[in-house]
Amino acid sequence: MSTSEFPDSSRELATEALSSGISPPLGQLGNSDLNTSPNELNHIESPGTPGALTTPETVSQPSGLLEPLPTANQEAIHFLASLVPEEFNNIYFTDSLMTVSDTGKEIGEFTVTIQPILYHSFPCLNIHANSHGTIDSIPCGTSISAYVSLELETLEQYHQEYIKLKDQPLSKKTDIKRGPHGYVVTREVTSKQIVTTETLTFKPEELHGFVSEASNLALLRILAQRNKFSDNMVFLSFDSDMKLSTSTYMNLGHRTMKIGKEERQVLGIQRTIHSETSGPMNWQSNFLSSGHLTSRVQVGSPATMVLTQLPHLREADEEEPKPVFEKKPLIWEEDLQLYSKFIDRTEALKADYNSYLRHHPELRSLMADFLEFLLLQKPEDVVTFAAEYFAPFSTLHTEQNTFLTSNKSSPFKEQGDSK
Repeated sequence: MSTSEFPDSSRELATEALSSGISPPLGQLGNSDLNTSPNELNHIESPGTPGALTTPETVSQPSGLLEPLPTANQEAIHFLASLVPEEFNNIYFTDSLMTVSDTGKEIGEFTVTIQPILYHSFPCLNIHANSHGTIDSIPCGTSISAYVSLELETLEQYHQEYIKLKDQPLSKKTDIKRGPHGYVVTREVTSKQIVTTETLTFKPEELHGFVSEASNLALLRILAQRNKFSDNMVFLSFDSDMKLSTSTYMNLGHRTMKIGKEERQVLGIQRTIHSETSGPMNWQSNFLSSGHLTSRVQVGSPATMVLTQLPHLREADEEEPKPVFEKKPLIWEEDLQLYSKFIDRTEALKADYNSYLRHHPELRSLMADFLEFLLLQKPEDVVTFAAEYFAPFSTLHTEQNTFLTSNKSSPFKEQGDSK
C-alpha cells in the first residue's frame, strides 16, 4: 500500500521478498498498491545467484567516489531560503485519510501530523506520518518521524516500512541525521533474519536543495497555501533505492472535488522523483486552500487515499486594533482617588512625627532654647546662626569662640551665588 507522498517502498519490499524465495501471488500484488513494476522484476535475483542476500553485510559508500551527484537548481535553493516563519502559522494540523482500492473497498488509513517544537532550543517542525492496512490478507505499513527546520532542512528523520508476507516478515529502516560535517544516511533491511546495512555520507553542500519525505509533506502544504508557484524548481530527493535524484513539483490547477456530501475547490500538485534506476515516479495530491490534504494517489496505482469528511477549519483570528489612550493633564486635587491617598499620607506622616516627639521630649526643650536665643540675638543670617548654634552637637566640631560668625554672610548663600 502506498503511504504518503514518500516513495512507494512497499513495492521494493515485495521485490526483496521475491528475491529471497518468498513468492506471494503476483495477481494479488497486481490488484493492490504493492504491484511490482516490470523494471523492478528484471532486477530480482534468485537465491542461488552470487548477489543474493545470504549473509549480513555492511556497505559504507562515501559520496563523490562514483558518478557526479545530481544538484538542485538555484530557483529551488532560493525558494527554501526565502521561507519565513509566518508561512508556518497555519501549517500545524493533523490530516486523516482513508485508503480505498479501485473497487471502493476500504483497505487502510493514513495520517499526517505537523506541529511546532523546539529542537535543541531552535524552533522547528515535528512531522509524523503513518499508514497501515491489509491488502489481500497481507499487512503492510509505513511510518515517518522527523524534525525539520523552518527552512525545511531535515535535522533527523526515521523511516520504517514493513510487509508481513506469509511465514516471512520483511522490514526496512532508514535513518537520516544532520551532523556538523554533513548528512549520514543509514538503511537497514531485514529479511529471513538476515540484516543488511548500508551507510551513505554526504557533505552539506552536496545536499543543497534536498527535500526529504518528511519535509516534502510540509513543502506540499506551503505550495498549496501559496496557491501559485513555479514549475521550474528542481530539488533533490532519494528514490526507493536510496539513490540521490532530482524531484520537481507541477501545478495541476484547480478542480471541484466532492468531500463527504459537500463539494470544494482543490488545488492539484504532482510531485515527480526522476530516478535513473527505476524511472520517474509520480504522486498527485489535492489540497484545500487551507493546506489540508484531500486526496493522494501514486500514478499507476489502483489504491487512492481520500478525505471522507471536511476538517474543522479554524477561522483566522482578526487582530483587534490596540486602544489609544489620550494623555490628559493630571490635576490630583480633583481626582478623588489621588486626593484620598494624599489625605491618608498626610495623616500618616503627622502621626509618625507626633509619635517621635512623644518619645523624645528633649527635642521640644532644645527647639525652645534655640528659638528663644534666636529672638534675643536677631541675627541677620539665620541659617549661619543656626549652623553655629547646633555645631557643638556634631562629633566633628572643634572648639572655637561661640557665635564667631554670627554677623557674617552665610557660606550657603555664597555657594548659591557662585553657582
